[in-house]
Amino acid sequence: MRRGGPAALCLLALGCLALGLWPRRAPGAPAWERGSAQKTFRALLAVPEPGPRPGREPEPGREPSPSPSPVQGGIYWSRALEAQVPRGFEPAEAAAWLAAARGARVAGLERGGCGRSSNRLARLSDGSRACVRYGINPEQIQGEALCYQLAALLGMQRRLPPTALSLLAARGGQWELVRDELRGSHWAEGAVVSLTRWVDNLTDVVAPAPWLRAELRPLAAGELGGLSQPQLVELVQWSDLILFDYLTANFDRLVSNLFSLQWDARVMQRATSNLHRAPDGGLVFIDHEAGLGHGYRLLAVWDKYNEPLLRSVCVFREATARRVAELHRLQNAAAELLRLYRTREPLSAQLGFLSEQQARLLQSRIDFVHKHILHCKAKAAAAL
Repeated sequence: MRRGGPAALCLLALGCLALGLWPRRAPGAPAWERGSAQKTFRALLAVPEPGPRPGREPEPGREPSPSPSPVQGGIYWSRALEAQVPRGFEPAEAAAWLAAARGARVAGLERGGCGRSSNRLARLSDGSRACVRYGINPEQIQGEALCYQLAALLGMQRRLPPTALSLLAARGGQWELVRDELRGSHWAEGAVVSLTRWVDNLTDVVAPAPWLRAELRPLAAGELGGLSQPQLVELVQWSDLILFDYLTANFDRLVSNLFSLQWDARVMQRATSNLHRAPDGGLVFIDHEAGLGHGYRLLAVWDKYNEPLLRSVCVFREATARRVAELHRLQNAAAELLRLYRTREPLSAQLGFLSEQQARLLQSRIDFVHKHILHCKAKAAAAL
């Protein structure tokens, strides 16, 4: 029997499609949501470049418009991409909450939901809630307060919930209504605690593909092909997070997961410590007790994880890079942090500040980040 010509084959294909006999792509979530924990970054990069929309041929002599590049200047996230990042905690809203929280009375304390068993979830008299963190030592609460102000210095404070300090006093003032509960908490009278705004409906976050394995590969402009817009928007926030954790020597987030790889091969596919996603998709950085003073004392233990993490990022928010460059140029990171701390935190004198050695460490880490950014810039220029 004679085979049909091209026209017959086309009619056969159309008939199969109409009857549901032609194979179709299985429905499902985008690649970022579907099995992302099992995908390596190299596998993501293997996704082919999107072609013209099916059913519509490009006009003769006219090339299809390319997707806008997610990176500008070789190492900076594009302004168009940054505009897609959820806004986070607006400065005016954060300032209003801080003023209200400092003036409100604590109406009740509950266990659970705020980390260590020594912490409490507080219900304030204005109706809001806050996580109350009671440090094993004052250095941890100092880290919580100073990291919040350092985030402001770096232009990242929108990613952190508003945080204020409070002085525990069972009689009079903010804590009088819960003095019986204070006695049962074993908190010391006169201790300084932190109040951090409670945020509803947060969900866990698993590290994106570039950081799912112990063998970290640099995230550079040339390695972003095939990633979706939501993936790229999340990577913008992760680049800030990793830079921030290096500067503060925070070992209680992605670093703790990397450390656990030695006995748990799947730990990177689980939720990242002290990182959550808000309902609008924005990342929320929480719990910085391990940052700065506490983290700086343990550099010998944790920097073998923090430094490779920093080197795994070679694309940055331009505003972040500019602030780092300015702090490097002026050599005044600790002085600027102290100025913000004293200006914005009424109880700053109760906890004191970084030691001279810790202040020098902060500046040296600023300088190291600046050097790393310049290295990334040189590599990007050489690749052109």
